Amino acid sequence: MVENDGPPERPSGLWTIGMLARRSGLAVSAIRFYADRGLITSLRTPAGHRRFRAQTLRRLAVIQAGQRVGLSLAEIGAALRAVPPEAGPSGAEWRVMADAWRPLLDARIAILERLRDQLDACTGCGCLSLRRCALTNPDDRASTLGAGPHYLLGDAGLPDADP
Repeated sequence: MVENDGPPERPSGLWTIGMLARRSGLAVSAIRFYADRGLITSLRTPAGHRRFRAQTLRRLAVIQAGQRVGLSLAEIGAALRAVPPEAGPSGAEWRVMADAWRPLLDARIAILERLRDQLDACTGCGCLSLRRCALTNPDDRASTLGAGPHYLLGDAGLPDADP
């Protein structure tokens, strides 16, 4: 007999979308969205109803975890491509994904820390390319790097701003 740590499975071993929604805590529409984007797979009954393997729950957990830490669906999908589409990631596969995500998360944490630390320096003009506005960055020296929040992102090669 096969053990099942999820809700009672149908005799075929496949779950309905409602069963998967109840167990994952996701809306049915979210599960359809992930399936339509190829993040999870389903089989179709002769009547066209979706049926999911129990391992889909693990894939949904990876998607939810990735989204909670701010990863895009494209980043999550890239990681899931290393796992067979009908399978949930094993412990070893999860560790590989986590290791690949670590630099992305570290970079985002660094950006958030810089934003938090510089938030009170902003004058509210919305420029974000200046360190503290034209008073400390005469002639917008950061603009030589192009558009964007260069000081916030910690870009290398920024011109020194006068204090």
